[in-house]
Amino acid sequence: MLSRTETFCGGFADPVFDAQTAFRMLMDCMARPGEIGEVALSLSPPAPLGIAAGAVMLTLCDHDTPVWLSPKLSQSPVPGWLAFHGGAPVTPERHDARFAFFETKAPLPALGAFALGTQEYPDRSTTLIIEVASLKDGQPLLLRGPGIRDTAGIAPGGLPADFLRQWNENGALFPRGVDVVLTAGRQLVALPRTCKITAAAVAETPASEG
Repeated sequence: MLSRTETFCGGFADPVFDAQTAFRMLMDCMARPGEIGEVALSLSPPAPLGIAAGAVMLTLCDHDTPVWLSPKLSQSPVPGWLAFHGGAPVTPERHDARFAFFETKAPLPALGAFALGTQEYPDRSTTLIIEVASLKDGQPLLLRGPGIRDTAGIAPGGLPADFLRQWNENGALFPRGVDVVLTAGRQLVALPRTCKITAAAVAETPASEG
């Protein structure tokens, strides 16, 4: 049985102001893929949801945005916390979700298992919020695309081994496809579907002459 403290406490101290602050930071990160944003707000989401992920949840998820939760999150106090602070419904159907949340080390389904939008309405897709161990101590990745001057670098720790392959397949669907937000504690980085990602070691290898 969930405690009342876990369900009712830990939300934004000032829901309107804090949501606006978090929204501006998130939009800045979406406009500048690879730029790490920091959630400095007072927020205590229930475990295993991270602080940045909780801020995204309370900022973007409301009664009009169905949310899909990983099995571990769905069995935690998170659904009750979300219902009380955000009013968003939780759906078991991945294709119905506008947002999907994963805790650290949660198995990641195929990106194509979520809503990909349509050619006419590409915005009707799922945004995945994936908690990782770190944004600085994992595999170095290079980002290119709109909002990036030349390249940007991130090093998320804990992404699935096939994430880059899946991301390339996701990019080939443009304008359809999912967007991703990686979170680690209070930090987050946005990966819109327009962003091209390569492993740094591969991207930096000089082309052979011949």
